[in-house]
Amino acid sequence: MNPTIISLELKRLARDYVGLFFIAVLPAFMYVVFGAAQTFAQEDIGRGNVALYIMISMAVYGAVTATVSVGGSSAVERMQGWGRQLGLTPLRDASYVGAKALVAMVVACIPIGLIYAIGSATGAKGDAWVWLATAGITLFGACLFALYGLVFGLAFKSESAVGAASGSLVIFAFLGNIFIPLSGVMLTIAKFTPLYGIVSLARYPLTEGYSVDMDGNLSHEALWVPLVNVGVWTLILALLTVYLVRRGRDRQ
Repeated sequence: MNPTIISLELKRLARDYVGLFFIAVLPAFMYVVFGAAQTFAQEDIGRGNVALYIMISMAVYGAVTATVSVGGSSAVERMQGWGRQLGLTPLRDASYVGAKALVAMVVACIPIGLIYAIGSATGAKGDAWVWLATAGITLFGACLFALYGLVFGLAFKSESAVGAASGSLVIFAFLGNIFIPLSGVMLTIAKFTPLYGIVSLARYPLTEGYSVDMDGNLSHEALWVPLVNVGVWTLILALLTVYLVRRGRDRQ
C-alpha cells in the first residue's frame, strides 16, 4: 500500500469542499432537522431513543455517499487514462486498490464521526456498545457500497458518473426506508432495494429488528432479511463491475 498515493488522494478530497458538504454537512443537517429538533426525538426505541435511530440512518446515508463518490471517481480515473500513467510506475494494481479502499474508509469515517458527535451533543441516547456496533456496521456496509460507485464510473466513463451515482442514492434512500418510515406495498418494495439491507443492519443493535411504519404498526424482521439483501446486492454489483471492466479491456 503506497502512502504517497493515499496522502495525495486525501489532500485532493480535503480540497473538494462541495463534495464534503454533500458527504458530511448535509446528512448532519438532516439529522438535526428531522431528528434532534423534533419533539419525539427523546422517545424510547429499543436500546436507545428515536434521535439515535435517525442519527444512524443519516450516518448510513452520508457514509454510503462518501464511498460511492470515491468508487465512482476511481473508475473514471482509470478509464480516462490515469491507469496508463500508473502503469509506468512501480505501483501494482493491488497497492492501488488497497490505497483506494483505505481512502474510502477514511472518507466514510468523516460523516459517521461528525453525525455521531452531533448526536451525542443533541440528546441521542443508547447503550455504549450500540453506538460502537452501529458505527462499525455503517462503516463496513458503506465500504461494500464503493462497488456501486465503480459500476457507475465504469458505465458512464465521465465526471457525470459520480453525480449520477450520488443522485440515484437519494432515490434509493427514500425507497430504502432511510428518510421516512414506509409501510404496506412500499415497505415490501424497499426490501429489494440496495440501501435497505445496510441501514436495517446498522439499526439492528438498537432496534433488534423491530420497527414502526407510517401507520403506527409495530413489526419485527428477522436478521437474515437484511443480511440476504446485502449479500445479494454485493454479488450483483461485484458481477457488474467485473463485466464492465472486461468490456472496457475488450474495447481497448
